[in-house]
Amino acid sequence: MPLLQPPSLGFLPSKIPSQNVCLGYWRTSTAHSQDGQRQIVSLENAGCKEIFGDQITGTSNYGDRPELSKCLAALGEGDTLVIHELDRLGRSMVEMLVQVNGLIERGVHIKTLDGRLDTACMPEELVKLIVGVMGYAAEMELKAIRKRTTEGRAIAKERGVKFGRKRSYTQKQAATVMEMRSRGDGYGTIGGSLGMTPSLVRRIILRETAEAI
Repeated sequence: MPLLQPPSLGFLPSKIPSQNVCLGYWRTSTAHSQDGQRQIVSLENAGCKEIFGDQITGTSNYGDRPELSKCLAALGEGDTLVIHELDRLGRSMVEMLVQVNGLIERGVHIKTLDGRLDTACMPEELVKLIVGVMGYAAEMELKAIRKRTTEGRAIAKERGVKFGRKRSYTQKQAATVMEMRSRGDGYGTIGGSLGMTPSLVRRIILRETAEAI
């Protein structure tokens, strides 16, 4: 006797829901590359399935952070974004709030490894309050750093400290360049006699002329 087949129910089986993932993002300035490795290790220990990172300044626009854009695009409802501190997403309070609110509206959880924020176990009102306070504090700190930097540069200039690219030529060579240029010699002629490229000769002339004004 043939085996009885189960009757058709008239619909296809539903898709198995995708498992929620935990993605990490780190950001560090170009002057503190070692801090990036520290953040990566922390994110790995937190169990992040995939880690993204940018090495740029905190004042840059989101469009200048390709890895952040990839990370945010990969996050779906129920997923978790893990960052070392909330200011990894930016230093502007407005940008930070817009970004965080956008993730929350998409159903994405946000967790900071400094222990200050974990939206998966906090009421939405408390999350917005914490984000606002943290964003404001980060923005005030950035303004303070900028102020100290500006004041420090002003004091250094008064003491004769010069900023910018370090010169790759001596003052004697610069004087020779200016003397030859005053005689009507071209960049190529000057550079050939001093072992310099025409572009370097041009930079020397521009710098020496500007400093003489």
